[in-house]
Amino acid sequence: MEIKDLPELNVGIVGHIDHGKTTLVSKLTGKFTDTHSEELKRGITIKLGYAEVILYKCEKCKEYSSKEKCECGGKAEPIRYVSIVDAPGHEMLMATMLSGAAIIDVAVLVIAANEGIKPQTREHLVALDAKKVKTILIVQNKIDLVTKEQAQKNYKDIKEFVKGTVAENSPIIPVSAQQEINIKEIFRFLAEVNIPERDVNSEPIFLVARSFDINRPGTKIKDLHGGVLGGILKKGTLKVGDEIKIQPGIIVEKAHKKVYQPLTTEIISLRKGNFVVDKITPGGSVSIETDIDPTYTKADTLSGCVVGKTNSLPQTTEFIKIKFKLFDQVFGSEENEKPEPVKTSEMLLLSVDTTITVGIVTKIKNNEAELSLRIPITPIKGNNLGIARNIKTHWRLIGFGEIV
Repeated sequence: MEIKDLPELNVGIVGHIDHGKTTLVSKLTGKFTDTHSEELKRGITIKLGYAEVILYKCEKCKEYSSKEKCECGGKAEPIRYVSIVDAPGHEMLMATMLSGAAIIDVAVLVIAANEGIKPQTREHLVALDAKKVKTILIVQNKIDLVTKEQAQKNYKDIKEFVKGTVAENSPIIPVSAQQEINIKEIFRFLAEVNIPERDVNSEPIFLVARSFDINRPGTKIKDLHGGVLGGILKKGTLKVGDEIKIQPGIIVEKAHKKVYQPLTTEIISLRKGNFVVDKITPGGSVSIETDIDPTYTKADTLSGCVVGKTNSLPQTTEFIKIKFKLFDQVFGSEENEKPEPVKTSEMLLLSVDTTITVGIVTKIKNNEAELSLRIPITPIKGNNLGIARNIKTHWRLIGFGEIV
């Protein structure tokens, strides 16, 4: 099987700040995902980081790795293509983490053995539930920094922490990412976990998680590439040459008012990691080169947009109706407070697919609410969303819902 035709899995790495997520990604993929200058300076992930790895299985010893030649000397065959999203752990960046959760099949929740369960650990677990991520691996990281007894106590604490949650029966792997201890066991999990069924027959829906200009300064006009969109195809099929629409698009000024204008363009090329492909189906993260002006895609300008075939997407809207449910407590806070009921005129932050918007509640009845949005969205009926409220100057996750 050609590498570009391998089964694909989307994996999100989540957890509290400084628990070793980015180091773990670098040991799994060979790529350090903190590339933004501010991230390097502060030592934390601010934006979503991306990497990919091809998993191999040795024909001789049956071990999994990221190498074509196994340590035992046997020949390894490629079996799976894994796209990895490194989500930020800082409490102020929960909205970005929720965007990452919208595009993954499997989550790896990282908990440092020397620090244990923190408020953001709890919030991330709840966020995964809100985003309907059901398959979770727990990595008990930094076991090299604790004694055997401390590691065992931390393991029991984790088991108690996940009791009654979506991760109750999730495997827990003790790891030292820095010392590369038990990395092979993570490879095994990623190689053997079930890949969700993909819908290739519906109209395509592509979620934009990033956008960028790949042209280097000084590139000649005849050699310029169009703007590039990065993200995942949730359903359907897209191929080179297809005409597509990007919604809500770019901000333009009309009649002294700023409005969003959709963009219509053509797919010039498709890339999956380092591989150029003719078409894409739901699976790993991919990039779409378009023929639009690259200035429109610089610095993630179009992240949060939805892409589909021309005339197949729902109309962009500044009004949304949702069905919601509040959590039993406010997560991410040290205090075990219960969320106040949603009220009319209050402001909520909504994480819808890969976009973040703020809405004012205009109407509420039982567990349904209507909101007027600051940033318009392309509403896809049935899609789930995370709901956060500003509590003591911090956006705290208080519930989840779906578009009706």
